[in-house]
Amino acid sequence: MTDEEEREALAALVMHLRRRNVAGRRVLAALEGVPRSLFLDARHRGLAYADRAAPIDCGQTVSQPTVVAMMTEALEPGEAHRVLEIGTGSGYQTAILARLVAHVFTVERYRRLSDLAAERFAVLRLANVTRSVADGHDGWAEHAPYDRIMVTAAAPAVPQALVDQLAPDGILVAPVGEQDGVQELVRCRLGPDGLIGERLADVRFVPMVPGVATRL
Repeated sequence: MTDEEEREALAALVMHLRRRNVAGRRVLAALEGVPRSLFLDARHRGLAYADRAAPIDCGQTVSQPTVVAMMTEALEPGEAHRVLEIGTGSGYQTAILARLVAHVFTVERYRRLSDLAAERFAVLRLANVTRSVADGHDGWAEHAPYDRIMVTAAAPAVPQALVDQLAPDGILVAPVGEQDGVQELVRCRLGPDGLIGERLADVRFVPMVPGVATRL
């Protein structure tokens, strides 16, 4: 695919997302500024601008663009926000968030995925991303509190550590449910009496696995 063909494919994808009305102008502009092909290996680059999930290393996936757009819009990202992302994966969602907020702190259990993502961030010259290889269930207390938290792996319930690291009136977006089946994408806002949640959509995400991968 030539550079011109890639620009056209990316523009067509963004138009598709606009027609689906899953995100506003600011989020769509961020998606248009991030070439999805950069986050896939050569075997799967043909899926870069299809509205579907695609495989990445370590048995993980990069979410379909509709879901990425929906989750980003639901987070209500602001230019001054500090965001915690659980599940760096390929780095695609991270790169989109980095175009919308002040800083992204991203946690990944697979060192290989984290290192590959760092190479892509360097290509895009993203200076506002800090990454860690750690157990996502624990969040990243060192930099808390966070204005926004995005979780890109499913757990039966939102880990309490993440709730504890959310700033007052902060928003958390996460898939919640068992790994073998459909999960609910939820948006939760932290009010004076705790989390107030709403269901956004049915989704399928890889499970949030405890610990740090020892081999990858």
